[in-house]
Amino acid sequence: MTIALTAPGTGVLDAVDPGRGKSPGAARIAGVATATTEHSYTQREVLDLFAITDPKVRSVFLNSAIERRFLTLPPRAADGALCSEAQGELLAKHKRLALDMGGRAVRAALDNVGLDVTDVDYVCCTTTTGFLTPGLSAHLIRDLGIPTKTSRVDVVGMGCNAGVNALNATASWAIANPGKVAVMLCTEACSAAYVIDDTLRTAVVNSLFGDGAAAIVLMADAPETAYAPADVPAAPGGPRILGFSSHLITDAIGAMRYDWDDEQGKFSFYLDPQVPYVVGANAEQVVDRLLNGAGLRRSEISHWLVHSGGKKVIDAVRVNLGLTRHDVRHTTGVLRDYGNLSSGSFLFSYERLLREGVVQAGDYGVLMAMGPGSTIETALVQW
Repeated sequence: MTIALTAPGTGVLDAVDPGRGKSPGAARIAGVATATTEHSYTQREVLDLFAITDPKVRSVFLNSAIERRFLTLPPRAADGALCSEAQGELLAKHKRLALDMGGRAVRAALDNVGLDVTDVDYVCCTTTTGFLTPGLSAHLIRDLGIPTKTSRVDVVGMGCNAGVNALNATASWAIANPGKVAVMLCTEACSAAYVIDDTLRTAVVNSLFGDGAAAIVLMADAPETAYAPADVPAAPGGPRILGFSSHLITDAIGAMRYDWDDEQGKFSFYLDPQVPYVVGANAEQVVDRLLNGAGLRRSEISHWLVHSGGKKVIDAVRVNLGLTRHDVRHTTGVLRDYGNLSSGSFLFSYERLLREGVVQAGDYGVLMAMGPGSTIETALVQW
């Protein structure tokens, strides 16, 4: 499915009613910020701290293209060994870490555009590393002092692609409420979602994920109409969100899943070894659908911000889309320095792109994330 979220005349699908004589305003990403937990570890340090000696498991960790990850390790027992954490302790850890990282990311993103938490009108939180009711959005509003009238949504359990799903919902809200401030937060405490055993299944997962949060601020311009209210402020500068395209690979619906492990008494994440090839084989059709709706070719995309799903996933996407290593430099850099940050990974790459200072007015960018479903989510933006 492809959805356009902008005015006609930009080359994308016409999403307005021509009989109404008006064009919707475009949602813009006004600010971005990221946060992590306190401590980072090399892959070798993690192996040694958990006393993992199996050469096959160690090889998975040490050949992951990851140098460091931010993690919050379990407390130590009297003998110095890391304690096992029960599911209840992991859920409490998730709440604590996700709110701490998330709060810092939201404040920093607002600061970047000269806004305060009291200016926020909408909050969308996404996470997969824990579950609680009420959701993170309610706790975030209370903890940060965001106005209690603020509308909120929690996107839970969608996995690594959830950030683009949430971006779609948040951009739609911003367009429906021009001039108002929407905040989207991806906050993943991956240290609260693990199982340690002697299987390669858990080794692959435990070698990959890290703690991180990313927040963005979105605002939309007022619609182009003679009846537009004069007091609606223009959205701050930042890329316009032009549209979205999704693809659900139903034949691989169980290839990435977070389910209950009776033996461990915990939730456990599973990644099928075929995931990179499944994602790579389906990447072209969803990206081409996104670009065809805008009348664009892949060669016209200046910036590719792809989810840091793992070395093989990135390589499969790059090869199937005909991208260069330079095109995915921020994706591989985030994987190297942070590991897979689940739903917020692509925003860490987006932040790095902005800091690089190479974006020019008129440039197009593609945001791309992959996750359980199996799902590929994409968004088209233009500066």
